[in-house]
Amino acid sequence: MTYEELEILIKNDEHRQLELKKTTGELKNGMHSACAFLNTEGGWLIFGVTPSSLKILGQEVTDNTQREIAQALSYLEPQVDVRVEYVDIPDRPNQKAIAMHFDPWLWGNIPYTYHGCPYYRVESTTKEMPRDMFDLRLHQSKPDFFAWERQPSDFKGIDSLDENLIRGVVRLGVERGRMPESAMTEPIEDILDKWKLLDGDKLLNAATALFTKETGIYLQLSISLARFRGTDKNEFIDSQQAEGNIFVLLNEAMNFFRKHLSMHGKVVGLIRDEWLEVPAEALREGILNSLCHREWGRYCLPIYLAIYDDRIEITNTGYLVPPLTAENITQPHSSNPHNKLIANVLYSTSYIERWGSGVKRITDACAYRNVETPTWTTDGYFVTVTFKRPDYNANVPKDGTKNDTKDDTKELSDRQYLIVHLITLNDTITIDEMIQKMKVSSITVKRDLADLQAKGIIAREGGRKNGRWVIIKSME
Repeated sequence: MTYEELEILIKNDEHRQLELKKTTGELKNGMHSACAFLNTEGGWLIFGVTPSSLKILGQEVTDNTQREIAQALSYLEPQVDVRVEYVDIPDRPNQKAIAMHFDPWLWGNIPYTYHGCPYYRVESTTKEMPRDMFDLRLHQSKPDFFAWERQPSDFKGIDSLDENLIRGVVRLGVERGRMPESAMTEPIEDILDKWKLLDGDKLLNAATALFTKETGIYLQLSISLARFRGTDKNEFIDSQQAEGNIFVLLNEAMNFFRKHLSMHGKVVGLIRDEWLEVPAEALREGILNSLCHREWGRYCLPIYLAIYDDRIEITNTGYLVPPLTAENITQPHSSNPHNKLIANVLYSTSYIERWGSGVKRITDACAYRNVETPTWTTDGYFVTVTFKRPDYNANVPKDGTKNDTKDDTKELSDRQYLIVHLITLNDTITIDEMIQKMKVSSITVKRDLADLQAKGIIAREGGRKNGRWVIIKSME
C-alpha cells in the first residue's frame, strides 16, 4: 500500500470496513475490530491515523512493535494469515502507518474469536457477538454434528412413535416409486435405520419430530393458527394451537386453510373443478417448506400461520442460507435444507419433490390460478412467506376517499362464514347436514341462518324438502 492509497482509504472516516487507531498502544482494541472484520464483511485496521482528525501521523516501528503485532494476531482463532503493511509517511522520517486487511467471513465457517471471545461489526462499531449468532454459525460449520434433528431424542423407545403413521407414509412412498416394495414388510427398526433416524438403538430428534405420538417436552412441535379480522392483529375471529408430529401439523394447517379461505369451482365437462382462492398446492408447499427449513432447536417457538382479510402469512424460525436471499429466492437455486434427515423422509414418502423445487412449485401453482406470486421476508431469525388473497376487496373508492357504506359481512361470526361456505359448495344442503359438519346444536344453526337472512346475505327458495339456498351478497 502506498501513502496515496492510504489517503484515499481513510478520507471518508471510519465505517463498517475501516477502523483507525492512533498507535499500537491500542493494539488490543484493534484486534477486537480485526476479529469483528473476520466475522462480518472484512475490512482494514490502520494504526498511525488519528480518528478524530484523520491525520496520518504514523509511529515508530521497532522489532518489538512487530513482535507485539505477531503475538496479538496469534490470539485470533482460527489462525489467519495476515500481511502486515508498513507505509512510510512523507516529511516524517522513521514514522510509518501500519495497515492490515482481514477477509470477510464465509458462510459455513466457524466464527472467529480473539482471546476466546467473538466480535462482529455493526456499522462503524465493534461489539461482542450475541450468543445466538455465535451458536448459529458454530452449528452451521458442523451441521452433521450440531443439528438438532441429529441429537438423541428425549423419548427413549420406538414405542413412542406412531407405527401406523410410519406404515402409512411408507406405503405412499412405495406407491410413488420412491421406496422399494420390500419396505412394506420391513420391521420398523430397519425402516428407521435406513432413514438414519437411529443412533444405534436410540431415537434421534428427527424421528420424534416426524412420527411421535405425544409431544411431551417438545413444545416446538406446534403450530399457532389465527384468523384475524381486518389487516392487522387487533382482533381475531379464530385462534387455535395445534400440537403433534410433522404430519399432524401439516394436516391441521391445511384444515385451517379450508375452513377460512373461499372455495371456487366450475364444471369442466362432467367434472367439477374446485380450488381455494390461494391454491392448496401452494399453501401445502409453504407449510412443508417451513417444516423442512425451520430451526427446530428453538424451543417454545411454534410455526405461525396467520390469515388476514388481505393476505396469508406462514412464519417459521430460521434463516436463508447465503447466497439465497428474500430477493432471489424465486430464481432457480439448489436446496440446502436445515433438516436433511427430515427432508429426506418427506422426499422418500413423496410429501416433497426433489430438493430445491419447493419455491418453484409454489409460484407455478399460483401462476396456474392467476394468483399473485408470494413474497418472502426474513430478519435473520424468522422467515415469512406472504400470499396475497385475490378475493380481498378493500372497499375503497378509486378517488381514495373513505367509503362509509355499511358492510354487513364484516359483522359475521366465524360460524356464519362457514355456513355461507357450505351453501356455496351445496345450495341444497339441509340444516341437519350443517349441524353434522359444524358440530354445533340445531338452535345455533337456525339462529345463524335467520341472522344471515335478516342481513340479506342469503335467502331460501322453495320448500323445506325441495328448496335451495341462494347467496344474495357476495362474501368476496
